[in-house]
Amino acid sequence: MFWLRDQVYRFGDLRRKIPDISERMLTQQLRELEDDGIVHRKVYPVVPPKVEYSLTAYGRTLRPITELMCEWGEKHLRRLKGGAG
Repeated sequence: MFWLRDQVYRFGDLRRKIPDISERMLTQQLRELEDDGIVHRKVYPVVPPKVEYSLTAYGRTLRPITELMCEWGEKHLRRLKGGAG
């Protein structure tokens, strides 16, 4: 969801953005988000197949929450790297 917040991505692009996720897990997560109405999957009738993913209007309502989670994560990483308690 983080990467889809501002732009449309193809599967391969998302895979490169999230290198530690397996192809299977990314596919599963995207399908679940699509089933929940958070992600839109657009398939173009071309060869080879072209599929794009974006947030739905409903998915964009989660943006404030995901931004707060990212801020928390950045602070948490600094805490771990800095050794502060």
